[in-house]
Amino acid sequence: MQYDIHTKVRPVKAGDTLPEPALEVSAESKRMSGAEILLRSLEAEGVKVIFGHPGGAVIKVYDEMMRIRPGFEHVLVRHEQGGTHAAEGYAKATGKVGTVLVTSGPGATNTVTGIADAYMDSVPIVVFTGQVPTNLIGNDAFQECDAIGVTRSVTKHSFLVRDVRDLARTIREAYHIARTGRPGPVLVDLPKDVLMAEAPFHYPEQVNIRGYVVPDAGRSDKIARAARMIAASERPVFYVGGGVVNSDASEVLTEIARTAGIPVTTTLHGLGAYPEEDPLALRMLGMHGTWWANQAIQHCDLIIAAGARFDDRVTGKLDSWAPHAKVIHIEIDQSCISKNVFADCAILGDVKTVLQQLKPHIKPKDTSGWLAEIDTWRQECPLAYDHDDKLRAQYVIEALREKTGGRAVVLTDVGQHQMWTAQYFRFLFPRTHITSGGLGTMGFGMPAAMGAAFGLREQGSDMPVVCISGDGGFVMNAQELSVAAAHKLPLKIAVINNRFLGMVRQWQELFHMERYSHTDLSDTNPNFVKLAEAYNCVGLRASSPDEVRGVLDAAWEVTDRPVVMEFQVVKEEMVFPMVPAGAATGDMITQRLTPNSFV
Repeated sequence: MQYDIHTKVRPVKAGDTLPEPALEVSAESKRMSGAEILLRSLEAEGVKVIFGHPGGAVIKVYDEMMRIRPGFEHVLVRHEQGGTHAAEGYAKATGKVGTVLVTSGPGATNTVTGIADAYMDSVPIVVFTGQVPTNLIGNDAFQECDAIGVTRSVTKHSFLVRDVRDLARTIREAYHIARTGRPGPVLVDLPKDVLMAEAPFHYPEQVNIRGYVVPDAGRSDKIARAARMIAASERPVFYVGGGVVNSDASEVLTEIARTAGIPVTTTLHGLGAYPEEDPLALRMLGMHGTWWANQAIQHCDLIIAAGARFDDRVTGKLDSWAPHAKVIHIEIDQSCISKNVFADCAILGDVKTVLQQLKPHIKPKDTSGWLAEIDTWRQECPLAYDHDDKLRAQYVIEALREKTGGRAVVLTDVGQHQMWTAQYFRFLFPRTHITSGGLGTMGFGMPAAMGAAFGLREQGSDMPVVCISGDGGFVMNAQELSVAAAHKLPLKIAVINNRFLGMVRQWQELFHMERYSHTDLSDTNPNFVKLAEAYNCVGLRASSPDEVRGVLDAAWEVTDRPVVMEFQVVKEEMVFPMVPAGAATGDMITQRLTPNSFV
């Protein structure tokens, strides 16, 4: 079976309009160096932005880049991890494949965290790593590293190119694998002698990878069975994950939910797949999800899981989760089906295609009684925080939501601020919430925001890019501020500064007798305003609620560089509701209890 970048491949014909690269490269091309073949292949693939950092093993690529001036922008990042997160942000914001180019040894190893993050969160990126010459591989040569071995468990696939004649085909396959099926990272290792060698250049129009089959439509009998289960249910719930966003299935999902009156809850990566101001929206479920979403799951009789993998942050204690529910699971990755939760009706296929198949079978249902029951839970335990004269992170996030009207691409780092953003921002559109979920990578937010901004600029979008970060995570990749400033990216960066590693502090208070071991940052945090200014950005600060809107107004006046807004919030605040690790989702903590209640 053959595939192109999205579905099935056919030869490109004159006059065709393609959303991705038109592969019009003659088989009788002149001989080129491997480095030039790499650059020409990226052009043929439609790559517009590369995040990279030069070094000895890839110096020939950078030399050719200067010589031939390829039709894409190279962004010189300050650290390879930041570059990999930037490629993730680019991919998540645009739906295209992000691209990274680094040298061998430490250049390659510095990308590992970003690659692992992309693997956990199904993000399509291709990472090109330099390698020592083939005759030195295995000899402990200078800056040698087995990049394939190091990343084997966190890549969708990887290639070591040993012959320059295989390079163009390998690149074609790498992008195809990254973007099709369940998206993910692909690594291409490039020995220096391969980049120096010469060969004729031909970029293949078709991809033929033995054994690689991408599911598309679901089986008709499975579709019919799912429709019957939905029709028979009295308390159905849509459980929606990032796969709905990846497959651009939000529109058809919304149509089905509204037709049948089915409430929708989303995972962290599913935020924005269904408009959160809709009456059927239950918001996020799981460890820090809403009380009413988790109660709906615990009392429903049918879960329609679309592009979600039943991870532990959603389910909590598995044998107590959704005890009354049958499960329909729509998933493109066979390995995810019945891995954690048994699927009574498993539909293997692309989420958008399957939902389109299902849509004609869906009829209006009277779910008013079920929705009224959910509304009771909503009123029982709404999201709430203290409104006083202290500056609280939730207030800042609500102010950001008011400032943008929900029309912004919001990226977060990892920690308390991440969960408060998920709870309080109320996302309306797909691809407007970008975060690190599966790996939980501190330092993700700011470089990913930079990558998203490059992607939106490429698409001609005027959507503001807002990064919400904690004081702990922000400094982990703050060096990329200089890159964003150099490219005049008008990022709006909100640093929620509680002078602690907040989420760890919360667990230390609740479960570890208030022993705040190495989480207090009071004496080690930088002056964030001066740090921003040192990187040629604008720095602003608010320490009380009445200063927040003035800071936001001033930040939005800046259009030619990033703005870092430091919000000095109370350190004692905790994220509620919360399901303790290993507990059932029906046993949520909804407010601050006596410390050490769980010890």
